[in-house]
Amino acid sequence: MERKYERRLLSVRTRPSTRSAILPRSLSFCFQEVRMRYHYEKPKIYLSMYGERYICDHPLYDCCTLFRMGEKGLAVIQQRFDPTTKATVWSAIDAWLTDDLYLHPGFKDFFDNRSGACTDGLYPTVTIRQIMWALKMKPLPKERWETVFDRKNI
Repeated sequence: MERKYERRLLSVRTRPSTRSAILPRSLSFCFQEVRMRYHYEKPKIYLSMYGERYICDHPLYDCCTLFRMGEKGLAVIQQRFDPTTKATVWSAIDAWLTDDLYLHPGFKDFFDNRSGACTDGLYPTVTIRQIMWALKMKPLPKERWETVFDRKNI
C-alpha cells in the first residue's frame, strides 16, 4: 500500500503541470511585440528647433552644434567615419538629437556646470557620448573606430 502511494507521488511530481507549460508561452508571445532597446535610436519623425550649427577654428573640429543661453554656450561634437579614406572627423551632432538633449530635465544643470563664455571664438566643448552619459540617456551604438576622450575638457 505504501508503494502505490509513493508511485502516485512520483508521477505527480515528475509530470509537467499545465500551468508551467502555458505561462512561458503566453509571456513569450506578449514580449515579442514589445521590443526592448538598449541603444538610442533615430525617431521616424523629428524636429530640430534647439541648437545651432557653429563654424569655428578649433584644432579638433571645424563645426559643432552650439547650445547658447545668454553669454554662455556649450559646443557638442560627434565623430564620423569616412569609409573611402578610412578617416574620422569631428563635426556637429545629428539634427534628430538636438531637441532630445535640450529638452531633457537634466540638461540645464549640465549646461550650467560645463558651459562658458566665448574665448577667441571657441566655446567649451563636450562629445555627444559625454553629454548622453551625464544625462543618463541611452547611448548611441558604439563603433570600433570611435575615439574616447579621457579628460573632462576638450
